[in-house]
Amino acid sequence: MPELMIQLTRAGFLALLWLFVLAALRVVRSDLYSASGMRVPMPGASRAPGKQPRGKSKAPRQMVVTHGALAGTRISLDGRPILIGRADDSTLVLDDDYASTRHARLSLRGSDWYVEDLGSTNGTYLDRAKVTGPTKVPLGVPIRIGKTVIELRS
Repeated sequence: MPELMIQLTRAGFLALLWLFVLAALRVVRSDLYSASGMRVPMPGASRAPGKQPRGKSKAPRQMVVTHGALAGTRISLDGRPILIGRADDSTLVLDDDYASTRHARLSLRGSDWYVEDLGSTNGTYLDRAKVTGPTKVPLGVPIRIGKTVIELRS
């Protein structure tokens, strides 16, 4: 009987080890292939037909890191998409344990900037709301990626 218990314990630990390995592989896979599911909304889809925004809104000219290890960093917004993450080829390379390799992307659609989470593990937040799809980013509203907080400014 004790030999049977030892064998069952070994099998249980082996099953737990495999579950851990499969969970780790799933996280790595999602981190590597997160940029493949790109969704692009129609420009102006959030506006009602025939309505124009009131007053003159200032267009964002720069992205500023307000909190985190890179606080004070400024990136000029020239219309090209901005990739944010730990990857070396990112526009804003984060040295943050809570950021994914390809964490989020800021892109210009029409005259508005949108933030999109690229399937990150810990999520991207616009103000306090989790970003689940391409979301318009107003001026001065914080975007949180791990410990890093960025804002668009004119």
